[in-house]
Amino acid sequence: MSKKITMPLTEKTIESLKAGDEVLLSGVIYTARDQAHKRMCEMLDKGESLPVPLAGEVLYYCGPAPRGKRIIGSCGPTTSGRMDPFTEPLLENGLKGMIGKGRRSSGVAGSIRRNKAVYFVTAGGAGAYLSAKVVSCECVAFEDLAAEAIYKLKIEEFPAIVAIDSKGDNIYDKY
Repeated sequence: MSKKITMPLTEKTIESLKAGDEVLLSGVIYTARDQAHKRMCEMLDKGESLPVPLAGEVLYYCGPAPRGKRIIGSCGPTTSGRMDPFTEPLLENGLKGMIGKGRRSSGVAGSIRRNKAVYFVTAGGAGAYLSAKVVSCECVAFEDLAAEAIYKLKIEEFPAIVAIDSKGDNIYDKY
């Protein structure tokens, strides 16, 4: 049975999650891919404020497809490893969760443990199905990046699996 999790993530919720847990996520998350990550890290390096809050928040590694007449187009996960060069500074600045697909580097896995965060994976190739779990979508930063802009999504019962928990347990090391 899947655990129902409401965003933003709390310390208690994060501590309760174990690698391999199936979850249904509800609440607000933000999309961010490579270019948005790069810009956020550049902003942090310059001492600038980020365009979205990170404390307790979750970033979904996704670039939504054009929506047509729907709330959002297909919105499947992209490969998380591409964000690894930018992830540690974001975790150090309060980010508590990420959703994507695939293995993370040992440095990111260690940073997840040190910062008491969590990494979720969801099914690649299921973007149309996942888009049905999005109830609202709004571009909130870096609109010039189009699909790689940051979008604020409200999700309901979005399916995922805990891949790396706050204690550092990692499903990719077990299977």
